Amino acid sequence: MAYTYDYLIVGAGPFGAVFAHEMHAAGKKVLVIDRRDHIAGNMYTRETEGIQFHVYGPHIFHTADKEVWDYVQRFAEFNHFRLTPVANYKGKLYNLPFNMNTFYQMWGVKTPAEASARIEEQRREITGEPRNLEEQAVSLVGRDIYETLIKGYTEKQWGRKCTELPAFIIRRLPVRFTFDNNYFNHPFQGIPVGGYTKMTERMLAGIEVRLETDYLKERAALEELAERIVYTGPVDAFYEYRFGTLEYRSLRFETETLDCGNYQGVAAVNYTDAETPYTRIIEHKHFEFGAGNPEKTVITKEHPQEWKEGDEPYYPVNNEKNQKLYEQYKALADKEERVIFGGRLAEYKYYDMDQVIRAALDAFRNHSCT
Repeated sequence: MAYTYDYLIVGAGPFGAVFAHEMHAAGKKVLVIDRRDHIAGNMYTRETEGIQFHVYGPHIFHTADKEVWDYVQRFAEFNHFRLTPVANYKGKLYNLPFNMNTFYQMWGVKTPAEASARIEEQRREITGEPRNLEEQAVSLVGRDIYETLIKGYTEKQWGRKCTELPAFIIRRLPVRFTFDNNYFNHPFQGIPVGGYTKMTERMLAGIEVRLETDYLKERAALEELAERIVYTGPVDAFYEYRFGTLEYRSLRFETETLDCGNYQGVAAVNYTDAETPYTRIIEHKHFEFGAGNPEKTVITKEHPQEWKEGDEPYYPVNNEKNQKLYEQYKALADKEERVIFGGRLAEYKYYDMDQVIRAALDAFRNHSCT
């Protein structure tokens, strides 16, 4: 059978865009489709009041992978943004991640030895292997930090009590005994000047892109177009939910344009009490150091919610039940000779952006000779 394209790429997010760019550069004929009316997936940004607005929540690029960092800089200039969020617990502010500033705000301690001793004293209440997220968190950072900065936020994020969540969700917590509010440890960090949409446009330059095209609804006709398919959508949907539906947490965004130049003084404020209905407020202009209209600002309140059909899936619920279900779908996917599965939905894995790009580059290299 003679195909029009070498590759049909389902999804114009980072995995699809990188794979498409590399195959196009290698001389392959590529068609990219996306069910949305825009490219760039959840990285999508658009300009509002002169500000690059992160439509699907904040995306800060951070990596220790020098090859990936050099790669993305081919398509965008990155600013020097560093995420330094603040936690608001019932009106009192704390620096994040947990560091000497946090410990001073919590207990008034001024030295790493004092902070370490306070945490160690509180950790002792947990004996034996932690049985749930609450016990895991207390065993890592103590009761005070858990109750103030973890419990309420986590229960809102996952829609379940911490005592009902598995311990492995929070196996590692960043704890620093230095006065350092930089959330990520990675050496390479920033946000593309002009936004992620412009960066993705450059990746897809010269490549045919069809938006508002739903692969799952037009599958039969689309599959006749290309020899190989790269699928970045939900793996359970690809197999028509044969074994059941994988669970996700979703988000509802409440966005406002305000008549002030600076609403909260920082890009992200996490609300860690249980009573506030949202988990955080994002002020988008601070990603660009006060860019845009000096008399306006754009804020977004993030409300976690259970995923249902029609919602955007954001966070895989990686408990034992869902992992076993995913393994059934993965066994089918591994047998596909014509389809390449990639990205967070197709692999049921929460990827950071650099990990998605690394996976796409690896997938291209693995298939460039086939």
